[in-house]
Amino acid sequence: MIERETKLKKWGNSIGIVIPKEEIEKENLKINQKVRVIINPISPIRVKDIFGKFKKIKKPTKKIMKEIDRELESKFLK
Repeated sequence: MIERETKLKKWGNSIGIVIPKEEIEKENLKINQKVRVIINPISPIRVKDIFGKFKKIKKPTKKIMKEIDRELESKFLK
């Protein structure tokens, strides 16, 4: 099974996707072989979509960053 993120490309009056040769060979696919393709659009994350979602955070950013620094130091500087 091939699962990959790719961009749609215009081919004449159609739209197509590119499957890399290495993946075609790995799956032993042949020209004119029937395959099933599942299209799952990827939506970009926009700031306006998540703005205001984290209202429960009461700590100032500097304090949060210091806590993260201390945690990382304790894990990696032993």
